[in-house]
Amino acid sequence: MHVRFGVLGAVTAWDEAGDTLPLRGPKHRAVLARLVVARRRVVPVARLVEDLWDEPPQRAVGTVRTFVAGLRRAVEPDRPPRTPPRLLVTEGPGYALRAATQDVDAWRFERAVATPAGARPSQVEAGLAEALEWWRGPAFADFAEEPWARAERARLAELRLQAVERLAEARIALGAVARVVPDLDAHVAEHPWREDAWRLLALALYRSGRQADALSVLRRARGMLGEHLGVAPGPPLRRLEEDILRQSARLDQENAVDRVWAGATAAYEIAVSSRARTRLESAAGLMRDLAVTGGGGLEAARRHRAAAVTAAEQLGDPELTARVIGVHDVPAVWTRSDDPEEARRLVAAAERTLRLLPPDGHDAARCRLLATIAVESRGALSGDRPLRAARRAEEIARRLGDASLLAFALNGTFMQTFRRTGLAAGRDAIGAEIVSLAERNGLPRHEVLGHLVRVQARCALADFAGADRHARAADALAARHDLPLAAVFTTWYRALRTSLTAPPAAALTAYDRAADPLPGSGMPGLSRGLLPLARLTVALRAGGPPTAGEHTDWGPYEPWVRPLLLAAGGHPEESRAALRALPDPPHDLMSEALWCLVARAAVAADDPPAMLRARTRLLPAAGEEAAGSGLLTPGAVAGHLESLNAALERQGVRRPPR
Repeated sequence: MHVRFGVLGAVTAWDEAGDTLPLRGPKHRAVLARLVVARRRVVPVARLVEDLWDEPPQRAVGTVRTFVAGLRRAVEPDRPPRTPPRLLVTEGPGYALRAATQDVDAWRFERAVATPAGARPSQVEAGLAEALEWWRGPAFADFAEEPWARAERARLAELRLQAVERLAEARIALGAVARVVPDLDAHVAEHPWREDAWRLLALALYRSGRQADALSVLRRARGMLGEHLGVAPGPPLRRLEEDILRQSARLDQENAVDRVWAGATAAYEIAVSSRARTRLESAAGLMRDLAVTGGGGLEAARRHRAAAVTAAEQLGDPELTARVIGVHDVPAVWTRSDDPEEARRLVAAAERTLRLLPPDGHDAARCRLLATIAVESRGALSGDRPLRAARRAEEIARRLGDASLLAFALNGTFMQTFRRTGLAAGRDAIGAEIVSLAERNGLPRHEVLGHLVRVQARCALADFAGADRHARAADALAARHDLPLAAVFTTWYRALRTSLTAPPAAALTAYDRAADPLPGSGMPGLSRGLLPLARLTVALRAGGPPTAGEHTDWGPYEPWVRPLLLAAGGHPEESRAALRALPDPPHDLMSEALWCLVARAAVAADDPPAMLRARTRLLPAAGEEAAGSGLLTPGAVAGHLESLNAALERQGVRRPPR
């Protein structure tokens, strides 16, 4: 049963049919609300006791456990006996609610309000109008007096006011001023201290042709602010008043971009309405641009790109298909595909198209198809075709002297530099060339890619000061060119930096915060299992036992984590059996880190064959930090090799020659 939780109003939960689930008494709902406030982090039972009662009863801890059991029955009624809970989980000293972001209305609302600043007004209007409808009353309405809810209630209330004002701003930009004025009038009456609301109301009135009313509103704002707060209007209100008095053209310029977009798209629809090939190529180009706008855009681009390639192949024109496939030169920095099956279909289409292209000419198209094969075959475990495709694409691009082609080809080469461990220096050189090439030729998206590649490589080379510089450069470029997904990687990098210098508790908090945007990032290949893996590395480096709650979803990393957990849990035989059946990790950015986990498990389980296997794979990276992902690290590779060597010597196996 799929469950959604609501706290934007009274605390409640619904099943997939929209029916309210029976959460029993107010204390049960209080436990649920308290866990929502914690945002997927663990709340110790002792803290729950403090928050639920002013004077706890004698058996308070047992009572809390009873409440949790009742909640579990309500939200997972079909869970078989003795199977681990999926939503309300036990971890360490307490409980956590592991719901997805989209399944808690407050979390989903927060993500909706975080629409990128550069989004078009129509996108903002549609998203915020829907999000504001999720409010059924004040947040956590039935726990308004509880101290533990106070800060979260205030934060959500502020986000709601911001959303109301951003929605009004979007509607003004779209010309819907008549609709906005009454809503804003009520808004400023209820919240007279919000200067931006006054500004928007005056602007809406001015654009409605009501200049006198707009000036009257600004006078009301001045009087209200002075009477209630003892302050004068800020610069935006003063500037707006001056512009209205001068009837400044600037007041109408904000609509110019949207008018241009609407006019251009309408003209395009008329001009090319019957030209299927032109429309298909244009759609593919739009998907390339859409893919860098954020999580929703990335997911939509992936879906529509696949449809465009299928449509192009059906038209039977390999040159058109090559253009539709190859135009999507979106920089890729993560080495695990978000949709492996779709990636395989895309590689197959590129290979078919290569065979169908005429033998003479079309070098640029061939280069893009080859680079696509290399990029989309990321993490491939067998075959050298992707590597050969990457090298051939790079050769063609260099011969043609085309900067954008070479940047795309180098991206493919980067994706194929994981044939073994210890290749960070080579990736750093690729990142440096991409940065230099992109700087010289005005390719900001690939310039961001180059800096992110260098963040990863400098982490592996233990040059964290260098990684800091490239993270700052990536952030600056991403802000300037409205590329929000770069922040996912730099935020995780800064959590890694925190984990290297701060106490474990601070590191875990940093990782939890970094994980918050992941559900909406559109990158399941990155996000699945990443947070528990990061938390595990923090525990290992702190010298603690590698423990995890029974609910933990390790995603694709589970096979390489399981032997370590079994050994740590006192099951060496089972750990050795898991190690014997264990495949090599994928050839990707997590390779060194996962081999370090295998090494740790092999030592803990006293398994010489597994120790030798891990040592062989890790030796090429002996001088590196197992931080090539730029996101997490179980420590220096040399430390794990020393542990392996010491354990093997106890078994009578000598160290390998240096």
